Amino acid sequence: MESDSVDTVVVYTTRITARVKYIFHTLFANILLTDSVEVFPDKSAIYINYSHKPIEGYFHVVPAGLLTEEDIYEQSIKTAHWEGLPIFFQTPGDLPFDMFSASFYLLSRYEEYLPYEPDLYDRYPHTNSMAYKEGFLQQPLINQWLQKLQYILCERAHRSVLRLYPSAFRFIPTYDVDEAFSYLHKPVWKNVLGFYRDLLQGKFEQVVERGNVYSGRKKDPYDSFDWMEAQHRQLAIEPVYFFLTILKRGRYDKNLPASSRHLQELYRRLSLKHAVGLHPSWQSGTEKELLEKELQALQKIIQRPVSISRNHYLRFRLPDTYRQLLATGISEEYSMAYGTINGFRASYCQPFYWYDLGKETATTLRIHPFCFMDATSFFSQGYGATEAAEELQYYHDMVKGLGGEFITVFHNHFLTEQPQWIPWREMYRDFLEKNFG
Repeated sequence: MESDSVDTVVVYTTRITARVKYIFHTLFANILLTDSVEVFPDKSAIYINYSHKPIEGYFHVVPAGLLTEEDIYEQSIKTAHWEGLPIFFQTPGDLPFDMFSASFYLLSRYEEYLPYEPDLYDRYPHTNSMAYKEGFLQQPLINQWLQKLQYILCERAHRSVLRLYPSAFRFIPTYDVDEAFSYLHKPVWKNVLGFYRDLLQGKFEQVVERGNVYSGRKKDPYDSFDWMEAQHRQLAIEPVYFFLTILKRGRYDKNLPASSRHLQELYRRLSLKHAVGLHPSWQSGTEKELLEKELQALQKIIQRPVSISRNHYLRFRLPDTYRQLLATGISEEYSMAYGTINGFRASYCQPFYWYDLGKETATTLRIHPFCFMDATSFFSQGYGATEAAEELQYYHDMVKGLGGEFITVFHNHFLTEQPQWIPWREMYRDFLEKNFG
């Protein structure tokens, strides 16, 4: 939806800082910022007074002060409730809180710049987040605030319709290819060791499966790509694939090496039809030079530039990881979620540009937050396919109701015909058919 299809919002404020510019341009599609009360020429526009003194006739939001600061420090935050939604940075005015400072705090991931103890995978732990502690991690709270604000301003302006921001639901199914194949195309010695390990551990189904795959009688179980492609064709949905492109095998990086002919054929085949991105290895989070080498390797394989990414294990640290991605040429980033719980890490369900809080500047790195991943639902939350289906539908309905961008993450090895995963495969197929068929 183009910006000229939404209403103009004129915001008066006494100081137009980098933070002020960023948050208002992020939240509103057609915005005019001014520090002069006289510059209000458009009678059809919506006027917001973002200052400490009221102006007769204008909707008043009193600043809490965060948007005129330049330091990063522990904020004194107390939550309350308004219109059934959590709020913080309470101030007097036509809104009982500074919605713009609160939105900036959440979107900039302000809390992730403060000292914290990383989790097992060197990530910011969700248990440290305000959204988790205050019970709104499962809500895109900023979008909900915006929806309430739009309704209030519509009533005040005696308008039947008011649009402050684009609202067009979009679904993007994405897939992380961490391991393209379970048995095939791996060294013979690895399959032999795996065969005897499974035999000694009494995993007879895997012994038979491995033998059938290796002898050519059965397809590799992780090779679910034809089935995935059939769903996309049938329902006319456009996926994004993220490829783990291994140059150096490690504990958490176990895909076939980038030099594998079979892996390259798969990556090229999928890239001819769909958008693809790099899945930077876990090791690239520590060994910085690996990121650029992996990106170059993937670009060489598919013979075209790659500008999107999602980090393996969702391992990233602000601001270092995002700065490195920008320096490498990445412009679209899909890691904004937790690997230990599903929900809205940035409390937002629209793409937004990253604000580098350390440098106090908006950047060109566009963040696409997601709220559901199969592995998180299964491994971290302990859900079965039935519970995961309910969770997935909840997030779909929530984001659709707010006109957001709904991104799911599945793995090819969750969509196999192995007995353990058949319910997940069927769950995903049913979800797609129910909502997009």
